[in-house]
Amino acid sequence: MKKEFLRKAEQNLRAAELLFENGLYDASTNRSYYAALHAAVAALSGAGIKTERISHETTQAKFAAELIRRRKIYPSRLKSYLSDLQRVRDHADYKLKSVSKKVASRQLNKAKEFVANIIQEVGNA
Repeated sequence: MKKEFLRKAEQNLRAAELLFENGLYDASTNRSYYAALHAAVAALSGAGIKTERISHETTQAKFAAELIRRRKIYPSRLKSYLSDLQRVRDHADYKLKSVSKKVASRQLNKAKEFVANIIQEVGNA
């Protein structure tokens, strides 16, 4: 499960970059979030934390509680990344006004940082 979700995370990150480069900022924001979400699932799996059903809320909560606060595997600055990325993704997907290039760029950079941290840790496990 770990490898499969890391692959999904990397694919979504590449897609987010391509979409951003082509001015598709709402779609880039969407893929940035899913890159981070899939990386979080891979991190949980890599740490031996079972996930009965993958959900946004559960993944975010388990990642922050288990891998940041309890086990201190990942830096505390990542704690809010998933919820922040989802909040902006929700705006991009469900609001009439599109996200700006600046906001999409921030989202993409957060996703890159998040995924890089997971790859570094899970790759060493």
